[in-house]
Amino acid sequence: MLIRQTLGLSVATIAMIAVSLPALAEDTVSEAENPRSDIVVNGVAQGYVSVDTSAAKIPVPLRDIPQSIAVVPAEVLRDQRALSVQDALKNVPGVGFSSGDGQRDQVTIRGFTAIADQFVDGFRDDALYFRDLSNVERIEVIKGPAAVLYGRGSSGGLINRVTKKPDRDILSVTLSAGSFDSYRGEFDLGMLDPRSHVGFRLTGAAEDNGSYRDQQFLKRYAIAPSFLFGAGLDTTILFQADYLTDRRVMDLGIPALNGRPVDVPRSTYYGAANAREADFVESEVFSQRVAITHRFSDALSLRNGFNHYNYQLDRQSTNPALVNPVAQTVRLDHSWFNRREDGWSNQTELTQKLALAGTDHTILYGFEIAQQQKFALRSAARPVAVTSIFDPVLPVVDNSSFTIIIDNSKTTLKTRGLYVQDLIDFGHGFKAMLGLRHDWFIQKTDLRLSGQTDLARTDRKWSPRAGLLFQPDDTQSYYVSWSRSFQPSGETFALAASNADIAPEQTTNKEIGAKYTLLGGKLSLQAAAFILRRTGIKGTNIATQRVEPIGTQRTRGFEISAALDLPENIRAVAGYAYLDTRTTESATAAFIGKRATLTPLNSANLFVTKTIARRFGLGGGVNYVDDRWADPQNTTVLPSYVTFDTMAWAQFGPVRLQVNAYNLADKHYIVSGHGTSPILNIPGAPRSVMGTVSVTF
Repeated sequence: MLIRQTLGLSVATIAMIAVSLPALAEDTVSEAENPRSDIVVNGVAQGYVSVDTSAAKIPVPLRDIPQSIAVVPAEVLRDQRALSVQDALKNVPGVGFSSGDGQRDQVTIRGFTAIADQFVDGFRDDALYFRDLSNVERIEVIKGPAAVLYGRGSSGGLINRVTKKPDRDILSVTLSAGSFDSYRGEFDLGMLDPRSHVGFRLTGAAEDNGSYRDQQFLKRYAIAPSFLFGAGLDTTILFQADYLTDRRVMDLGIPALNGRPVDVPRSTYYGAANAREADFVESEVFSQRVAITHRFSDALSLRNGFNHYNYQLDRQSTNPALVNPVAQTVRLDHSWFNRREDGWSNQTELTQKLALAGTDHTILYGFEIAQQQKFALRSAARPVAVTSIFDPVLPVVDNSSFTIIIDNSKTTLKTRGLYVQDLIDFGHGFKAMLGLRHDWFIQKTDLRLSGQTDLARTDRKWSPRAGLLFQPDDTQSYYVSWSRSFQPSGETFALAASNADIAPEQTTNKEIGAKYTLLGGKLSLQAAAFILRRTGIKGTNIATQRVEPIGTQRTRGFEISAALDLPENIRAVAGYAYLDTRTTESATAAFIGKRATLTPLNSANLFVTKTIARRFGLGGGVNYVDDRWADPQNTTVLPSYVTFDTMAWAQFGPVRLQVNAYNLADKHYIVSGHGTSPILNIPGAPRSVMGTVSVTF
């Protein structure tokens, strides 16, 4: 399968080049004829301190955006040897971790789930899978509602992966080996020819891991080619493709008893005895992107971007379903679930700079059109064992015996969005950012089982934002902002009879903040205080047993983050978040005052590296996470924890040797939960070590 997909990927890429060459030949000129040699692409390395961001979809520095934005750059990912989105987001205050049903990346941001708020280069990437970082230059976390540019969703924020582009000459091979029979190899091959204005890049990874969890394994392959034509010219064309396959045991962790996760060895697995065959989850994702940018003048440019993806999931799972606290037993249920998705989106954006009535404007006009088709096929779950919660005896499960289908659906999602954003410079240090978007979001679910009725709804919503900045000099920026997003019924899943007639939920954010750029740009500080409020939250009214808009959730919080980049001396990233989350209104009185799930009241992170004699380095970090509630009823608590990591590196010409050690104190802790169930909790990894050899030319 991998070979076939890789060959197909190569053929498709070559075909795209062949089609593009005639048009590009007309634009290709010598350096003498066109002195412009600047090559503008996202993803240029910035060290630990990030100055620029693609969050506002216009070329402005972070300090000009009245919003809290966290950036995890390539150098931090390298020094920590981060291999997953969760690893990377340990560096971002205000983020909580979910198990994602054992099949996907999933987090909470500022107390709200971000299950559908994944993006890649500004395109929605809401398929349910674990992403690979081999093609990622940096990760941006845009805090607060962001529907004005990105469409539906983003209550607490969204995650945007900025991919590697053909912006340099590079040849790099990286090999890692570590605890629990973990092995990974990566390569990065790139070329940029300023004379022919053509660039190429190919990244890839292969991973074969064991785990501290019984029966768990991971086999993953990724490859991503990209081509850039017209680099440094007025017209550029960027082709990209990504292929990923990922297979692992679907693991939902350990159950809870009497309000706490059970005290068992963290390796204890609650599933099938033949988990490799009965409890696996396998995903396959193939995507392609094309971006054409034309610069009419210094004041006017046009970009059109197109993204297509295909996603398939095969999930077989045995997991804890019911705990008997008296008998101290747990019931294990088994089911299977298949997903298939195909979708595309197109963004057309015009950026204009103009002077008007003594003010300077950077205006973004945009139109987005997108469509997704999502197919779901699911079996009924049934019990396969009841066993001791402290010493489970696991059943052998036959997947083929589960033949009763309870979900056979096709969901079509269509988006039409018009948006405009204006960054206004009034002079004397005052700026404003205003934006407005109107979405037409059309949902239709075809229910294919006998007796079911098809469902549909259309939502038309406005998403505004407004922010005012004061920048007394080049080192300080203060802002106030207000923004709003909407979260429709279903959003990324099939409509149901219980929610098809309910209007979208709405989230508003009020924020004040400050950003500082000190030490000549080597030190960056951000601080923000905010109030987030999401209204119309759907839930089951106990009195009527109907799904209704019954609740309001509020987050009051404060965040501070810092990045220091003295590459010949000290580098550091740090952050702290305080998140007071509450259900302030509910038709069910028992929910009023309850805290949001998987969201610590306090969390903090610090990672520091020290360079020694330019060729060697040491580093270390600490992460603190406060108590979190595992379920909306606040019946089960996931205790607070502190973990310590360390690293060391040595550089010998093109060769870099690195060793990372994680959880030095061998702390027993719960790293994530399900978010809706109190009995599905993932233990954190014990002390582990990873060694890495990287050769880069």
